Amino acid sequence: MNYYNEIKQELINNEVYKKVKDYSKNRSDLKTYYNVGKLLSEAGKNYGEGIIKKYSVRLTEELGKGYSTSNLKRMRQFYLLIQKGVAMPHQLSWTHINALLPLKNINEINYYIFICEHQNISYRELRLKIKNNEYERLDDKTKAMLIKKEEPKTEDLIKNPIIIKNIYDTSNITEKMLGQLILEQLPSFLEELGVGFCFIKNEYKIKIGNRYYYIDFLLYNIKDNRYVVLELKNAELKKEHFGQIKTYMNYIDKNVKTSHQNPTLGIILCKKDNKFVFEYVPNDNVVDREYELV
Repeated sequence: MNYYNEIKQELINNEVYKKVKDYSKNRSDLKTYYNVGKLLSEAGKNYGEGIIKKYSVRLTEELGKGYSTSNLKRMRQFYLLIQKGVAMPHQLSWTHINALLPLKNINEINYYIFICEHQNISYRELRLKIKNNEYERLDDKTKAMLIKKEEPKTEDLIKNPIIIKNIYDTSNITEKMLGQLILEQLPSFLEELGVGFCFIKNEYKIKIGNRYYYIDFLLYNIKDNRYVVLELKNAELKKEHFGQIKTYMNYIDKNVKTSHQNPTLGIILCKKDNKFVFEYVPNDNVVDREYELV
């Protein structure tokens, strides 16, 4: 079999197809690169690893730029990845896939594909999520659910720790300073939380009896159709924090939430987690997460 001629024809056909049907060029790219990757894999088995470099030189001379050794190896890697059972949805472009190829963990790759499908993120957003080790910051329960193809809840996808960029000269910040940091980088903070989170107000004032209280952040999750109470703690998680946030959540449920909305979710964002406290304190609809200043 003449692997080189087969590879060259696949690439030529793809260029012609893209010019004729521009709207389908991404699908054509992926199909072509899969086929080329398969041929390169077979050629490598028959002629050795060096054959890719030889093909690269010839393709560049005859077809122009875009067929470097590294690009051809990516096509082969793409083919081998699909052979391992990774499904590539049509939303992913070749640039998205190139961001995934360096990853070694199949479960991690599947997670980012899941995020691309559900959040319709750009290549740059995907690169940032990978750079910030988003998958590694999920808990083991959520990772297990994703491996089993189970649909995780919104709160399951809240990362731990939550990464917050620190613009202050000190790491010993107050809760007020922490709140200001979140406000100044609100879009990225909401993305750290996950899917569907929207900002309503910070220091949201409520009245219980004759006293006024202030919820650090009142959010709303469009996907879950529910309010979210976010409380900030620049210390280790304590049992008193659950009592406070449950009070605020109950207030929202009784005075703000309507009958067609779901019960309120509570998030305690603390400097240091305490799993023992969380284990023995009633925490329905409450999750706790650490924050990390970078």
